[in-house]
Amino acid sequence: MEVFSFERKIKHYSSYQKILLVGEGDFSFAVCLARAFGLAVNMVATSLDSRESLMLKYSEAMSNVKELEAKGCIILHEVDVHSMSRHPLLISIRFDRIIYNFPHAGYLHGPFSSEHNRFQIWFHQDLIRGFLQNAREMLTAIGEIHVTHKTKFPFSEWKIVELAQKVGLYLVHEEQFSPWDYPGYENKRGAGMCDQTFPVGMCSTFKFAKLLCHSTTSGFHLGITTSGPWSGYSGINGPRMQW
Repeated sequence: MEVFSFERKIKHYSSYQKILLVGEGDFSFAVCLARAFGLAVNMVATSLDSRESLMLKYSEAMSNVKELEAKGCIILHEVDVHSMSRHPLLISIRFDRIIYNFPHAGYLHGPFSSEHNRFQIWFHQDLIRGFLQNAREMLTAIGEIHVTHKTKFPFSEWKIVELAQKVGLYLVHEEQFSPWDYPGYENKRGAGMCDQTFPVGMCSTFKFAKLLCHSTTSGFHLGITTSGPWSGYSGINGPRMQW
């Protein structure tokens, strides 16, 4: 495969990192990274939608997918975050960064649903929990999971930091998210009026990493802190990578 002769970066992400993007809507975030890197041979971008559904739901999806494929990105459709670690094309790959922007489980009661409803919040928490459990299995030893999420009520009630701790992850850093840092990125609703954007308001990118030792049965775990030996590590140190 082609390799990068020198490192290119955009915010938290580098062309030297193996990057998995999940829950992509119209794939505009993946395109933003690919354009910043020049190539996308270090990226795998996935969606829950089928290729046919993308064409119906998002006006720019297919042009984005074609651009990514031309730059060497692997595109996978119908990937469920609750089982992605067992996906036949992903099971043997380990990633430096796994990205999930604005996860949303959909609405329990259609247009009559409320984000304030306790059952709706549990529905979202189940999505996040399953994603984090799978993503943890797919990380390199010092990789990170990045979840971008609204931080005001009722979205703060999802308590994603606590969910991460329960599956053997710890919070490396929380950083305020701005879509202006990612030229061309358009967040999409995904449910209902799919091709429309939504106001992100106050939101953050939560960066999680593996605990050194974790046991859900005994309750024993040994944590590491952001001041540890791997704090600030940016990924693979070198231009070559192997899948």
